[in-house]
Amino acid sequence: MSSLAFSEIPHQSRLFIEYQQAPESLRKYYPNAVFSYDSISAFVPQVLSNYETDRNELCNALIDINEEIGAASGTFANIELLRAPGTVAVVTGQQSGLFTGPLYTIYKALTAIKMAACLNAAGTRAVPVFWVATEDHDFDEVSRTYFVGANNELVESHYEPVGRAEGLPVGSVRIDGPIGALIETIFAEIANTEVSGEVRVYLKDVWAEGRLFGTAFAKDLAGILSKYGLVFVDPMNERLKTLAAPIYSKAIKNTTGIVASIRQRSKDLETEGYHAQVLVEDDYFPLFWHDDEGRRLALRKTGENTYRSKAEQREFTLEELAAVAETEPRRFSPGVMLRPVVQDYLLPTLCYFGGGAEIAYFAQNSEAYRILGRPVTPILHRQSFTIVEAKHQRTLEKFDLDLTDLFSGMDTVLENIGKNQLSCETARTFAEAEEVTNLQLNRLDQNLLQIDSTLSANLAKRRRKILYHIAALRKKACLTQVRRDETIGRQIRSVFTALLPNGELQERVLNVHSFLNKYGPYFIDWIYEAIDLNNKGHRIIRL
Repeated sequence: MSSLAFSEIPHQSRLFIEYQQAPESLRKYYPNAVFSYDSISAFVPQVLSNYETDRNELCNALIDINEEIGAASGTFANIELLRAPGTVAVVTGQQSGLFTGPLYTIYKALTAIKMAACLNAAGTRAVPVFWVATEDHDFDEVSRTYFVGANNELVESHYEPVGRAEGLPVGSVRIDGPIGALIETIFAEIANTEVSGEVRVYLKDVWAEGRLFGTAFAKDLAGILSKYGLVFVDPMNERLKTLAAPIYSKAIKNTTGIVASIRQRSKDLETEGYHAQVLVEDDYFPLFWHDDEGRRLALRKTGENTYRSKAEQREFTLEELAAVAETEPRRFSPGVMLRPVVQDYLLPTLCYFGGGAEIAYFAQNSEAYRILGRPVTPILHRQSFTIVEAKHQRTLEKFDLDLTDLFSGMDTVLENIGKNQLSCETARTFAEAEEVTNLQLNRLDQNLLQIDSTLSANLAKRRRKILYHIAALRKKACLTQVRRDETIGRQIRSVFTALLPNGELQERVLNVHSFLNKYGPYFIDWIYEAIDLNNKGHRIIRL
């Protein structure tokens, strides 16, 4: 198993890379940042002394939630452990994605599970918790996922319920007829293995018509991870809403301070050359309003002390909204800047495992913690992997490639392979053409300088164009050469589909069931065993 630093991977933010390398240097933005997971247990006293939520009520709600999704016995044992006053939670979470969404959802869950296991082994009572973000309302974002087809092509799976109403939280979207046909289509396109029938039956049972989308997501994840005792949280649960009422009300009363502080924090980040992950404007409100139809609506400031949503004409003062939060907390759900605070108010959270984007926005929302008098939860990056199957490893070795070579794109990889496929005579001719062209242009340049210096400057521009066209012709020759060999083209396309699908890291695109269909449940155990909490890089697992 090898490892890449995230600085070697394209499109990573500077803030995230620096946080991975030296989190203590960013304590202005992350007050409780730690370099190693070994330091996390030091925050247990702080977490427990600030925890106010009724553990029994919390755990009763968790029993309801986890019974509904058919969680295994280990989950309920952990819920009972959470009732004990000295127990803390290791938390992660994700939106409710189709068939559990991309692989990193699984990596998040397994990272939290491993962390809790390490804490327990060291004498700190901890349970792993997965916050299912059922209240998010961007269904388009979670409605598609990807598999690798039988012919090594990328297979997109997109689900759109017939009866879905715009603006509903994802968790309350009800699955209808097309889901069964979609599952059949997937299994018609992916490889048929000895476990395909079992996986297909499992998905049809979990993603059954009539079930809520958020429930199906949690049930799917609970089934895949059944042996690990992961506890699931659905924030739409009525009991949890009631428990969250005090922090909702407090956040509403402190809206002005929260918004001003987060906006200033965003400016500070930008001044120091970082980026603000979430745009917070001066009319921002930290919670969403749920109307009588269940739609999740953004509230915006309309006056000195008044707020309303664009979809409704009724205006509220902050005092009125705070009163509603106390009597009808189901009317609210936190926005991204407040959700971690609510999460850590409900749970005795010792640490949170997130992705790069979550780490970035924690630099902003730590101000919401401060304004509300809550200790800032340490955030750690989840484990990150690319799975390289044996056939793809053979291809990489055949062409002397590694994952970083793929970041330059398929055409560049094919061109480089094509250079090695060109005849020696053709390659030599291209090199000679460039050499002779440069030599003759240098002689011409000397002559032109004697006539008029502006002609020499003009020649410099034309030289670049001439050499560009020679290079472009060489590239085209290389690509043509390699494309004549259908085997090479097929092997390289297959590698890109499997390792860098859609030009992104595998973990951000491919679905776990694509691997479960090939390797069965052992795949999950392999990933769990590969987790090394001290390794902050992106690791390559070769199967």
